Amino acid sequence: MTQTISPRSCPLTGTYRPEGDKSLSHRALLFASLAEGESTIRRFLIGGVTRAMLRCLRALGVEWTLDEESHVLKVKGVGLKGFKTPDAPLDCGNSATTFRLLAGAVAAAGIECTLDGSEGLRKRPMARIIEPLRILGAEVESADNRAPLTFKPAKMGSINYVLPVASAQVKSCLLLAALSGNAPSAILEPGPSRDHTERMLAAMSARVRNFSEGYGAVVLPQSEPLKPLDTELAGDISSAAFLMVAATLLPGSDFVLEKVGINPTRTGIVDALRAMGAEITFENETEMAGEPVADIRIRAAKSLSGITIQGDLVVRMIDEFPAFMIAAAYATGETIVRDAAELRTKESDRIAIMAANLQALGVEIEEYPDGFRIQGTGKIPGGVTVHAQGDHRIAMSMALAALRAEAPVAIEHFEMLNESFPDFPRVLDL
Repeated sequence: MTQTISPRSCPLTGTYRPEGDKSLSHRALLFASLAEGESTIRRFLIGGVTRAMLRCLRALGVEWTLDEESHVLKVKGVGLKGFKTPDAPLDCGNSATTFRLLAGAVAAAGIECTLDGSEGLRKRPMARIIEPLRILGAEVESADNRAPLTFKPAKMGSINYVLPVASAQVKSCLLLAALSGNAPSAILEPGPSRDHTERMLAAMSARVRNFSEGYGAVVLPQSEPLKPLDTELAGDISSAAFLMVAATLLPGSDFVLEKVGINPTRTGIVDALRAMGAEITFENETEMAGEPVADIRIRAAKSLSGITIQGDLVVRMIDEFPAFMIAAAYATGETIVRDAAELRTKESDRIAIMAANLQALGVEIEEYPDGFRIQGTGKIPGGVTVHAQGDHRIAMSMALAALRAEAPVAIEHFEMLNESFPDFPRVLDL
């Protein structure tokens, strides 16, 4: 599907409440299936990536019902060892989160199972979970350290492991597998990554905690059943980031995003935009199911300036860089990002594809192996066709680029945004 978007003259005003956070939705669904008893999850994100997890869990014998209108999901948990052996390989679609989290759960369950996915997912690195899972005791086979992965029944031991790159998905995979271990396990990280897994598992009676010094978590084998969930999920800050950038760029905007998760491991995009000159404030701060939330108010920026980003801030905004790059293009001055090589292993090589698209749009951008440099001029010429390349966040970022471009922009594979934010075109009236 090709969508042509013309420059927008009207501001973004009013309020919008994003659907449940994608990371929280994945975890709540999977963890509920590992509990004993029925869980109720409200404001569950319905998108391509979560449908992949739903399909896989059904194939593993988990019963669930989803009200598509109210976004209320009910899950009948089968326990840590309750998965049945599926009749065929599990298709995780294009969702690496589904794949990596399920790998830990399948290892904990000790069943025979093959995890597979799309051609895009098959290109993504899986050695980062295969190696530590084998140390934990999992019997896992892979031809080239990529999907498909085949698990054989095995008993989990324990692990003390230092991740080479901070990754919430890898950490979560190992914590889940270690729940069935025979001794405590420790997962150390070189920097901060999102801690949704630790928060949610602790609320379900798992004995898991973050390190008081350094980064990572310790988990003890689960000696009693995980408690079911009855929770409402915070709004997705990764999706909200695109609307933050839109309201920042569109003159006259005054827009409120309601009940968005502001977990400090996820708010790097807010810090980065504020540093550029964006007017973003948190209002009505509270907690939902152990996660901090707030209403996020964005007013149009008077001006934006280029900044430099590196180190821990990169991890705290790793999924939001496509949106950030549009803000950098419309800013004045040089924006430099380093320490972000992980962007090359997402649903696509986001550095290369964003660079190609921005160059086509008339933006000066230089690629680095671990980042990029954008020379912002406050404008984007537009008037070309760009390509999402199967990546939902690139599809939405190109729409942001078109909002204030000097000529319409055509976006190929625009439908990819349905993977995580189906409501995006309606909110921006595209």
